[in-house]
Amino acid sequence: MSDCNPKSIPCDPSANKLDVSSDSKNLCDPKLFREIVGSLIYLMTCTRPDICYVVTLLSQHLTRPTNAHLNLCKYVLKYLKGTILFGLKFVITGFSDSDWGGSSDRKSISGYVFKSSSSSSLISWKSKKQNIVALSSCEAEYIALTYAVQEGIFLKQLLCDMDGYDEPVGIFVDNRGAIDLAKNSVHHQRSKHIDIRYHFIRAIIQDNKAVLS
Repeated sequence: MSDCNPKSIPCDPSANKLDVSSDSKNLCDPKLFREIVGSLIYLMTCTRPDICYVVTLLSQHLTRPTNAHLNLCKYVLKYLKGTILFGLKFVITGFSDSDWGGSSDRKSISGYVFKSSSSSSLISWKSKKQNIVALSSCEAEYIALTYAVQEGIFLKQLLCDMDGYDEPVGIFVDNRGAIDLAKNSVHHQRSKHIDIRYHFIRAIIQDNKAVLS
């Protein structure tokens, strides 16, 4: 199979007709077929969801596989050879927001969501009441941004362990004052009272681990 011609699609278009085929004989020794399918299952589960359909189809014939099923296995291997450089590209993007003084005790509500790409479903989300009473909407957004940056750095480290992901985390904030406060380390009259633990995001931005917009 090392010198085979690659395929551009993961499955033979006539694969769903294998069950009604009467021309194919049963394999004398199905061991090779089962080993290939087992390897394909592992690959499908870990990094190649594009072969899910054909692997599921092949998995239904582990007891009495035929030559046609073995040929279909080889077809999948040819496809994998042609797409060996294909992969999943992750671009972590987050959105942070807050509801200033939205609860009955006048504490604000923080919220964030994260996606692994521009078109993916959400992979992380949270809504939480803040522990302190924010004196302005800017402060409430800044505290919410802190929670979002914490989660974003965790997701970045998780992907780094899996595939060496080293891109900065992009986080969208709808408050210009909070963005400026995160980028400017100078203390102001309206921000000097903010707990120091919320200012760690300044170091994260300086290290280019997160980008705000």
